[in-house]
Amino acid sequence: MFRAEHGRAVAVLVRVFGDIDIAEEAVADAFTAAVQRWPADGLPPSPAGWIITTARNRAIDRLRREASRADRHAQAALLHARDEPMEEGPVRDERLRLIFTCCHPALNRAAQVALTLRLLGGLTTAEIARAFLVPEPTMAQRLVRAKGKIRDARIPYRVPAAADLPGRLQSVLAVVYLVFNEGYAASSGAALVRADLCAEAIRLGRQLSELMPDEPEVLGLLALMLLLESRRAARTTTGGDLVPLADQDRDRWDRALIAEGQAIVRDCLRRNDPGVYQIQAAIQAVHTDASAAATDWSQIVQLYDQLLAYDPSPVVALNRAVAVAEVDGPGPALALVDALDLGTYHLLHAIRADLLRRLGRDVEAATAYETAIKLTDNVAERNFLRRRRQSLAG
Repeated sequence: MFRAEHGRAVAVLVRVFGDIDIAEEAVADAFTAAVQRWPADGLPPSPAGWIITTARNRAIDRLRREASRADRHAQAALLHARDEPMEEGPVRDERLRLIFTCCHPALNRAAQVALTLRLLGGLTTAEIARAFLVPEPTMAQRLVRAKGKIRDARIPYRVPAAADLPGRLQSVLAVVYLVFNEGYAASSGAALVRADLCAEAIRLGRQLSELMPDEPEVLGLLALMLLLESRRAARTTTGGDLVPLADQDRDRWDRALIAEGQAIVRDCLRRNDPGVYQIQAAIQAVHTDASAAATDWSQIVQLYDQLLAYDPSPVVALNRAVAVAEVDGPGPALALVDALDLGTYHLLHAIRADLLRRLGRDVEAATAYETAIKLTDNVAERNFLRRRRQSLAG
């Protein structure tokens, strides 16, 4: 229930009280109460409504106590709540409203994305820090500053006017994609996948496509997520072990999601207004067009070349190197990987280890695998890397 409803509950309470900290604390109180009461009382008829109502009541009780001590902040929050009608049922755009609020231009891009991941994705500060490749204390400071700026600047909690949407769109898309990424390859925990986050990101992507149907990058992101999600059933064994792309049983891929994603990619191609999400979706479409042996890796390299022109980041360059290995061999790909500055990114070391293994440089591969194992907190990934490490000769 926490995974499914935390984001919406926070979004509703932010609107009710006009304050992010009050909303977060109230929702945490409500879930604490649920843990204490539901085992004995049973699940309420509407668990989500129970959480929201309990959170609202707990917040009002706390604010009344503080307002009685002449706390102007508490008095203002109470006044805001009195003027705001309460909605307990499913509210279509609550989470989207909060995303656009957090992506206000008064905040820098990193703070916009990090804050939304914290509030709506339910990600911990440590998980967000790993997504940004920064230390956890640095990310904690960013979150505090971002919430304070929203409060001090009195930024309204609403979807902005149509004219203001494009200016916030790139940050909103980044948020949705990072929520999906955390679901697709969880940064920590026992499971490789967090299906709840994937589903929430796709739901938000569909809502964005309804809100902004003429934005090709919105469609590109939706197609990208659908094509990646189509492989979920084949990405792990029944025991939860990671299965790499080349070894996946493609009969287990979801053909309905593939058809939908490919249709969107074709629509984007007709629009001829490419962007980073559309190009990534096109790469995934190539993967779904053929068997592993028949994959057109040359076309994928060309698409990565185009993607690098839009997003010259080391992570994109790393992914391109993987494709280069399939076209030119592991030697040229290793040279590309070794030129990248991604020392704390576990996938760089995992990819480097695989390339070294393919070159027969097993001692160096073992060292690279050990580094990758130390840098990941996901149990499924760690176990996969250990199996690869143990398979080396000697």
